[in-house]
Amino acid sequence: MAASCTLTVPAPFAAASSSSSTSARRRFGVVAMASVGQKVYAPGVAVSDGNGGLPKISLKSPHGSEAEIYLFGACVTSWKVPSGKDLLFVRPDAVFNGQKPISGGIPHCFPQFGPGPMQQHGFARNVNWSITDSEVTEGDPTVTLELKDDSYSRSMWDFSFQALYKVVLHSTSLSTTLKIINTDDKPFSFNSALHTYFSASIAGVSVKGLKGSKTLNKDPDPKNPLEGKEERDEVTFPGFVDCVYLGAPTELTLDNGLGDKIVISNTNWSDAVLWNPHLQMEACYKDFVCVENAKIETVQLGPKESWVAEQKIELV
Repeated sequence: MAASCTLTVPAPFAAASSSSSTSARRRFGVVAMASVGQKVYAPGVAVSDGNGGLPKISLKSPHGSEAEIYLFGACVTSWKVPSGKDLLFVRPDAVFNGQKPISGGIPHCFPQFGPGPMQQHGFARNVNWSITDSEVTEGDPTVTLELKDDSYSRSMWDFSFQALYKVVLHSTSLSTTLKIINTDDKPFSFNSALHTYFSASIAGVSVKGLKGSKTLNKDPDPKNPLEGKEERDEVTFPGFVDCVYLGAPTELTLDNGLGDKIVISNTNWSDAVLWNPHLQMEACYKDFVCVENAKIETVQLGPKESWVAEQKIELV
């Protein structure tokens, strides 16, 4: 199959690539998807029916790592390292019926984070994305998903846009790049976040790297968060936690309480959110923690302008 493939790079990503990345692609021989319409994908990339019959992308690395992504919401629901351990968490109350967002994994919040004039966390997590590209770069399977405006999105947010979401599976890490492009003839603004659920034993969870960040603590009143400053070297979860960290550092370290340390790094996600519902979700709160890269401050984009943010989660 590889021999029949031709190299294709989505134009928005190609335009943002440096000459060095282009050289790397040539040097290591990128294998690109031959035809999405014919359902032929790069090695290590496959599409099948997932839970509820929803289309699911499977990524498999030659190193033994695996990931799963649903086209509904472009939601990464599984990330397994070579040992077979899944470091992401999907809640037991998650539904896969295409009627509501998938609760778990890495859901999208766009073009709104939290409550606001439209539905909670916006619409990107509860609509179908499409596959625009798949490839293998330096042995790592890669897929790019796309979302464009339609009558449904415009009923809440009346703008023309293109969102590209590139997911790369490495041996012990998972990288994502989100690019938002204003394809309208007028400016728009938005917020965004990756609402990542990690598998955890909450009693043993800690997050390092947030000391000194400005905090907006939503406990006890989510509608009137308390402003403060994080003084702890390690944030723990003895009870309900829902806190926004403004101007967060580009690297955090999560101890998931299960014997794993995960470095969560980012470029251009300027903020972070920690969340565990405690007794509000008595059935499962002990088994996960949310450590989210976010853009709380509103992003303003003029016509033809774009915004790009990258995330990498890595087992160390």
